[in-house]
Amino acid sequence: MRSLVFLIVTGLLFYSCNSNISKVNNGEIIRIDSFPSKFVSPRNIDIWIPSNYSSDSLYAVMYMHDGQMLYDSSKTWNKQEWGVDEVISNLQNKRLIQNCIVVGIWNSGPGRHSDYFPQKPFEQLDIRFQDSLLNNVNRNSSEGLFYNGIQSDNYLKFLVEELKPYVDKNFQTKPDLDNTFVCGSSMGGLISMYAICEYPNVFGGAACLSTHWIGTFSADNNPIPESFATYLSNNLPGSNNHKLYFDYGTETLDALYEPFQLKIDSVIKTAGYDQNNWLTLRFDGHDHSENSWRKRLDIPFEFLLRINN
Repeated sequence: MRSLVFLIVTGLLFYSCNSNISKVNNGEIIRIDSFPSKFVSPRNIDIWIPSNYSSDSLYAVMYMHDGQMLYDSSKTWNKQEWGVDEVISNLQNKRLIQNCIVVGIWNSGPGRHSDYFPQKPFEQLDIRFQDSLLNNVNRNSSEGLFYNGIQSDNYLKFLVEELKPYVDKNFQTKPDLDNTFVCGSSMGGLISMYAICEYPNVFGGAACLSTHWIGTFSADNNPIPESFATYLSNNLPGSNNHKLYFDYGTETLDALYEPFQLKIDSVIKTAGYDQNNWLTLRFDGHDHSENSWRKRLDIPFEFLLRINN
């Protein structure tokens, strides 16, 4: 396996030998520093491969947003992580899911909201409300929440037209719809939902944890959730070959989500989804954090990646 990883690494032009690469308990991380794009700002990509990665096998691919938060709590801003390598390795060891690799796409820091807020639902909003959002100030800095405008269409073009072809060329992937998935939480849940709607011929499943349906900081007099519901009612992909996973907790920011998720659930049911291809779960006591998402990550992974799915 080590020789195979060496061959992979030497073939990656942007591979980094940086000691800052996340440490994992299972498998291995391959870092691509500042992956270039004509659509969005460069960003790091952390690709996790299992310890038994082999040139004789092919692998499903899970694309995950907020890639710097996935693997190593010693390197994250809040000292939390998703525990992706442990969760997947445990499921694979139990033969509950197919072999897969994970492509962790780092967010762009202050551009995160711009990249992850779905563009078409934004454009459905009243122009005055759009302007108010674009002038909104980030709670944690003096920069605008959408300091770079809305870039989610460009972000998805980067993912589909630049990153995915690169991954499929350099790794042993199954590039088809049935083996390509997208996953994220909060704003990452929104962009995962948007990805499967905008590119239904690319992504066969989406996992949206603690989806941030309010889009900003307040649920009061907020037209954003309704805009998302309208968009989904017109753009959900066919239920015959797609799978959707949603969830939410009951604490901190997640405490706001239930009424909006229930509205989305109604839209999904109307579109023909059932228990075979759609799952929405509530987790009492779970809050809006990587620690909570880690506790339940095995559920969406098994739902999307289970053998003979």
